[in-house]
Parts: sequence; structure tokens; C-alpha cells
Amino acid sequence: MSLRRASPSGWLKELSSVNREFWVLLTLFAVTGLANWFADASRIVLGFYILPTIFSAYFFGRRHAVMTALGSLLLVVMITYWNPLLAGGASETTRWLEVGAWGSTLMVMAYAMGTLYEHNQVKIRELRETYTGLLMILQQFIAKDKYTQNHSYRVSIYAAKIATYMGLRPERVEDVRAAALLHDIGKLDVSRQVLYKAARLDDDEFEEMKSHVDRGLAILEPVGGTLRRVLPIILAHHDKFDGSGYHATSGEDIPIEARIISIADVYDSLVSDRPYRKAMSPFEAREVIEKGAGKDFDPEIVEAFLKAFRRGEMEVPDVVV
Repeated sequence: MSLRRASPSGWLKELSSVNREFWVLLTLFAVTGLANWFADASRIVLGFYILPTIFSAYFFGRRHAVMTALGSLLLVVMITYWNPLLAGGASETTRWLEVGAWGSTLMVMAYAMGTLYEHNQVKIRELRETYTGLLMILQQFIAKDKYTQNHSYRVSIYAAKIATYMGLRPERVEDVRAAALLHDIGKLDVSRQVLYKAARLDDDEFEEMKSHVDRGLAILEPVGGTLRRVLPIILAHHDKFDGSGYHATSGEDIPIEARIISIADVYDSLVSDRPYRKAMSPFEAREVIEKGAGKDFDPEIVEAFLKAFRRGEMEVPDVVV
């Protein structure tokens, strides 16, 4: 049901993206025209009119690149038709041959560069799928029990949804998802007695439990590449907005990804059975999150959480992953 409700929003997002791309390209054409005018106001400098196509191919792909090239060609054709002097002093036949040769080259270049972009995107998607799969496999080793395993999975889903409502770029949403999957990796070094204790932890036990954050960082320290970006997130996921968390950082000094995971982590803990208490209802857990705004949690991210909650997107089946 939630997918159906989200469909109009997704459609509006797509429309907004198309409009944004249109205005970006229109701005590029305007800049191209100004550059041409400053360089040589007496004639068309065809080299400048290649730039919007290159930009479009690099950022938007083949379809946009070909459409932009077609737009550039039509613009040059109109200028040549209405003001032949701007096209140079050559004869009319020579002018149109030059425009035709330039336009054909531009269309081929747009298609080729756009195709290269599409191929790179496919490779990136494949690498991302491989990366996610490896994270899921690693997460299986992290889990000492069904609860811990499913908890990390659910937190990754909740956190990614909240991050999306916060308007984070896709690559940052993926960082949130990865960090959430691995946020409890340090519990590998925490004793099972402490993890499963059905009573309140004493001071020494609580200190051992707190150490899972720094232990997790130590475990992941050797990794490189994209995964290394999640280390500061994992380190800060128990920091609180008012500075009363595991570390002294507060407010916007805490990475936004960690502030997001903090809410997702607490929410899932509240709605799940724990060794020392029974689960709350989702509505009770929502109230706890709301009351924590400005103290434990970033108020802006709490609002994003509430939007997702109201749309029924903070529900994940309790399945083994």
C-alpha cells in the first residue's frame, strides 16, 4: 500500500528532475551565447556550441546528450538562416555544408559520449550491487543471534528511508545504508553475557557495551575505498544532539548520516523485544522519538522520520536476511 501512496510523489520528483535539467541546459545555452559574443560578436564560433552537449552527455546520459546536440544544431541553423553574416563570409552553399558537417559530427559525438555514460552507469550499478551483496554477507558474520542480525538489516532500511526524506544524494543514502548494516560490528568483541543480560547493566558492563563503537571502528580501520566513508558515521551513531551521548560531539558536529542512524537504531530497538523488556508499539516508539527532538535527536531529522512514519514506511517484516 505504501508503494501506491508514494507513486504520485515519485512522479512529481521525476518531473521536478526533468525541469531542473531543462533549466540547467537552458542556462548553458545562454552562457554559450554570451561566451560567443564576448569572444567574437561578429560570427558564430561553433566550438562554443559543443559545450552544452558535452555537459549533457557527462551528467545526464545519451538521450539528453542527443537532444541537446539537436537543440544546438537547430539554434545554429536558425542563426545561419536569419543572419548569414554571423556564419562567416563563405558562400551560402559552403556555409550550409559547414553547418551540416559540424551538426553531423556533433550528433555522432553526442551519441558516442552518451553511450559511454550509459555503459559507465551500468558498471557502477553492478559494482554497487556487488558492494551491497558483500555488505550483506559481512553482516551475516556480525550477527551473533537472530535479533542482532535482523536489527542491523531493519535499521538500514529505516535509515535509508529517513535519509531519502532528508533529500540526501543517492550516494550518501547508500553510505547511510552501509553504515547502518555495520553499525554494530563492534559487538563481535562484546561478551554474550553482556549482550543478552535480562537485567539492567552495571557500570562496568555498560562501559563494555559502549566500547562496541570504538571496537567496530578498529575492526573496519583496514578497509579502504568507498567503505571507508562510513567509519566516522559508525563512530558517531550513539552521539546525541545535545552532546550527552557516547562522545562529546553535538548538533551539526555529528555527521548527518550518524544522526539519521541514531533515530533508526533507537526506533527499531523500541519496537523489538529485548532481553530486559518487551517491545513497544510503533506509536509509543514514535512518541519517544518525538520527545527526544532537540535532546537526543536532530529535530529536522525527527520531522523526516515522522513523515516516513505517517506514510507507513517505518515497517519492515521480521525476516531473517
